[in-house]
Amino acid sequence: MSLNSIMNIATSGLKTAQSQLRVTADNIANVDTPGYIRKVADQSAAVTNGYGSGVDVMRVRLATDRFLQAASLSAGSDAARQTVRYELYDQIQNQFGDPSSDTNFFAQVDKLFATYATLAESPTSSAGRQDTIYKTQAIFNQAAGIASQIQSARQEADGRLLSAVETVNPLLEQIAKLNKTIAAGTVTNEDVTGAQNAQLGLINELSKYMDVKVEARSNGGVTLRTNTGTTLVGEGAATLSYQAAGTVDAMTAFSDIMITEPSGTRWPLLDGVSSGQIRGLVEMRDVDAPAAAARLGELTAKLADELNRAHNANSSVPAPTALTGRNTGQSLENALTGFTGATTISTVNASGVVQASARIVFSGGTMTINGAAADPTTFLSVLNAQLGGTATASFSDGQLRLDGAGGNGVAIADDATSPSTKGGRGFSHWFGLNDLVTTTTPTFYETGLTLTSQHGFDPGESLTLRFAGPSGARLRDITVSVPAGTGTMGEMLGALNDPITGVGRYGAFSLDAAGKLSFKAYDPSATSMGVVNDNTTQDPTGVSMSQLFGLGATGSTRAGAYSVRSDIQQDPGKLALAQLNLSAAAGTPALSKNDGRGGLALGDVGKKNVAFAAAGGNAGGTKTLSSYAADFAGEIGGKASAAKTRSETASALAKEADSRRTSAEGVNMDEELVNMTTFQQAYNASARLIQASKDMYDVLIGILQ
Repeated sequence: MSLNSIMNIATSGLKTAQSQLRVTADNIANVDTPGYIRKVADQSAAVTNGYGSGVDVMRVRLATDRFLQAASLSAGSDAARQTVRYELYDQIQNQFGDPSSDTNFFAQVDKLFATYATLAESPTSSAGRQDTIYKTQAIFNQAAGIASQIQSARQEADGRLLSAVETVNPLLEQIAKLNKTIAAGTVTNEDVTGAQNAQLGLINELSKYMDVKVEARSNGGVTLRTNTGTTLVGEGAATLSYQAAGTVDAMTAFSDIMITEPSGTRWPLLDGVSSGQIRGLVEMRDVDAPAAAARLGELTAKLADELNRAHNANSSVPAPTALTGRNTGQSLENALTGFTGATTISTVNASGVVQASARIVFSGGTMTINGAAADPTTFLSVLNAQLGGTATASFSDGQLRLDGAGGNGVAIADDATSPSTKGGRGFSHWFGLNDLVTTTTPTFYETGLTLTSQHGFDPGESLTLRFAGPSGARLRDITVSVPAGTGTMGEMLGALNDPITGVGRYGAFSLDAAGKLSFKAYDPSATSMGVVNDNTTQDPTGVSMSQLFGLGATGSTRAGAYSVRSDIQQDPGKLALAQLNLSAAAGTPALSKNDGRGGLALGDVGKKNVAFAAAGGNAGGTKTLSSYAADFAGEIGGKASAAKTRSETASALAKEADSRRTSAEGVNMDEELVNMTTFQQAYNASARLIQASKDMYDVLIGILQ
């Protein structure tokens, strides 16, 4: 071996040791830098013509472990998803109050029933009436407040989605730019670990918003995809776009979050994102919060309906001089069709003595009033004739109204053995003639309509329905127009279920025996339906099709719709606590101020079995209001607890994954000190080899002289 070869070997060893020491120094300097990945200088032997010619640093790389990196990114993404869901769901749970406290919303419902039962013992107590009315209104005010806060949580989630999109786009752009820097440095064999470290930090940040898969590129840099294969960074960066909804309510139809891949292909982002804050926020906005709103809407609607059921069976003393019904959403002919059983409308004087009575016996599409034949078209005229001028019945804008004449009041009572009924409600209850709790739109959806009933909507009016997949991304918006024809519900169902212009590809609408219109998807786990737009207006009531039938999320709006009747709030004496005695002897009072039977009926509302509709993931079924409220309380608390557990578990897993990743990729001071000693010794050995070569040169030159 020549002296030149020895000198070259020593020089290469000196340079290699210098590079390794420099890498070690960088590692030691960044021992406490969060996210820093230690660098490694890979050394290799140089060989020329089969002989060793020194050493060289092939490359300086990061000590990454792709398996630990993937586990860390996945765990961090899931932790972000579960944490944001818990944060917002906890806000909702707090609105209902502490489940263990007797002051929470659900406890107040049971206390309200007890208040009515107490009032029944002293029905003439003005203070008791006022307190009961106040507590009734307070319950509905609280329900409205909770409903509003649920929508506020959804609005916050929607706003945070926009912020997430605005954060993700710059991250993708920076990662793509660093790809170019790394690729250029790799070609010229430069140290690009600084750029790689910065890029990995950006990827870690990106994984908080969505799931990320990292694939190394052969020319340097990375390709990023979601777990379902959507490209985030490749030959350029993807771009996310989203239009936030602004003000959010139960019926808000949200825009899709779209992603335009580097290739130009545009997709709904949710089809490709299964984790991260974006997924958590969407789940909270579109699943968790709407479920709570739907359950609250169902509970509040049934509470109002059952209080009204009891109140319509009662009367105030003296009887009210006018009874004005709710907006039924139907024509009088439709509204009267389908009743069975019997009811009695009586006019009474100030002393409670009956002045006239009209006993209505329903039989399918016909009826008799005090034995006189009538049908839906002649109902008002026959009824007014039988009341003999003591009261007048009228119908306008979907509302039935009874006005007493000559100072007489009006009271209604169903037959004890064969009470009137339609859709599970008695005559007065169905028309809402003596409701305790009022609302401006229909809040129960058993319409009593049949396939041959007139729906009341004009041809050409339309309803736009949105179908979404299991990810929440929009599948299709379908606009269904009211068909021209005879205007029957059968024709409307045909238009809705049409496989070409209707929803027939996704499921089918049906009308049950109570007149409730419902949609059932062929695959409920893969398809959900909502209302995007509804410009239908029923004649003469003015309600829309979605309001009349409770389509989409309409049912969730009910919690904020109720109020104790204004005249009862102003005059507690109008609270109906007595019941009309149909068997009272002629000339004797049929109503008594001391009658508390109506109060007992109101107090028993919580004990009566009620048919609850499916809402918010709950299958519904028959149970008491108190039981439903208790179940709902347990569900809210259970979901909040489960969300907290998921968040804590996911965070713990993320912490463990990060710890293992850091252990493999982070700087170990003991290891770096050993490396520094080793590289220093290598440097010294190379230096001594150079010195030895110099000495040999000197000896050789001395010999030649």
